[in-house]
Amino acid sequence: MKKTSIGGQAVIEGVMMKGPEDIAIAVRKPDGEIALKKEKLKANRKKISKMPIIRGMFAFIDSMVIGVQALTFSAEFFEEEEAKEEKKPSKLDEFMEKNMIAIAVLLSIAFSTGLFILLPTLAVSLLGKVSKTPLLMNLVEGVVRIAIFIGYIALISQMKDIKRVFEYHGAEHKTIFCYENGEELTAENVRKYKRLHPRCGTSFLFIVMIVSILLFSFFRWPSLPVRLITRILLLPVVAGISYEIIKWAGRSDSKLVCAISAPGLWLQKITTREPDDSQIEVAITALKNVLVEDKEADLW
Repeated sequence: MKKTSIGGQAVIEGVMMKGPEDIAIAVRKPDGEIALKKEKLKANRKKISKMPIIRGMFAFIDSMVIGVQALTFSAEFFEEEEAKEEKKPSKLDEFMEKNMIAIAVLLSIAFSTGLFILLPTLAVSLLGKVSKTPLLMNLVEGVVRIAIFIGYIALISQMKDIKRVFEYHGAEHKTIFCYENGEELTAENVRKYKRLHPRCGTSFLFIVMIVSILLFSFFRWPSLPVRLITRILLLPVVAGISYEIIKWAGRSDSKLVCAISAPGLWLQKITTREPDDSQIEVAITALKNVLVEDKEADLW
């Protein structure tokens, strides 16, 4: 089986695929047609991709930017038509429109950091009255972080719109598996593959949780402000290390890799659902538009 570097993301009624040279977003419009947006990747990616840890830090931010862009594109087809008043936009409106992607990314980072990094730290601070052992408190903090993460995923999975996104998530994985196995990209071929993939972003986030537990355990438990600042500053390092682990896991079939990947795959049973043929067709459209002639260019 071919180990490809091609990855993707489910969006609103669509799929984004990122290849070695291009990004393609395919969306099923309300009228049934598939809208496609394709653009070239930045040239500096090849240099960064050769620097361990650093490439993971870059990929962490880059994936958020690309993800927000893809979601913004897909959402354009499903916005409710509202009566537009003929008035001159304010300077604030113009600023928000020009910097929408940057603002959305910053808000996403702030939300993720607050919910999965700062909140567990604040919660475990209450243990200071019971135990002063740094190792124990760091371990409990990690467990609380994982519990919040799983609870958050389980909660949003009950939303109707999110269930649709998770179906496209399954279509993305199954399509990539079909390509990696060298079969023709048809709905019939794609349908038979599994929807759980070791290089999924869900697995990456779970590994981030585990790496943060291990990394933070080397630090003592100083004052609350210092703990919060330390965790924020170390977040890029955690992302860089986690990226190297997921990259290694993506190209190996060893028993150790299977054990490391297992929790993330279990979690994908929540974040992916079986897609129908129309959703698979969208994922195939996106994938076909990031393929390159050089068969070695997209190897993992």
